[in-house]
Amino acid sequence: MLTVVEKVIFLQDVDIFEFASSEDLSYIAMITEEMTFPADEKIYSLGDASEAMFLVIDGKVRLHRNGDEVMIAQRKDVFGTWALFDDEPRIVTATCLQESHLLRIEREDFFDLLADHQRITEGILKSMSKRLRALLTRTA
Repeated sequence: MLTVVEKVIFLQDVDIFEFASSEDLSYIAMITEEMTFPADEKIYSLGDASEAMFLVIDGKVRLHRNGDEVMIAQRKDVFGTWALFDDEPRIVTATCLQESHLLRIEREDFFDLLADHQRITEGILKSMSKRLRALLTRTA
């Protein structure tokens, strides 16, 4: 089990939280849940309800759709991010390639946190805008 301080140190290097202060990261760390999945286990499947985002502490998670690989999430990668912002079904399946230690952030807990901490909301919006711009630049 990671302490709150260890989670904050981990979260400092996660791109979606790059604009959050250490204090804000401590609030985020308190709503995370540590989970460990064995190799070959599905975390979620295409079409499942979106309820949480995941961060990889250690391990590898394959994100795939209809047999096509979308991404391999590794240490400090985030996946399922959109689950924090909408309740649309999952657009990929997430399967562990090896035993994986993850942090999970539930949407309800995240919304409760954002309601009380405007700076976190601002930081997340900045980060999401940066990601969207990068994606648009790559596809243009």
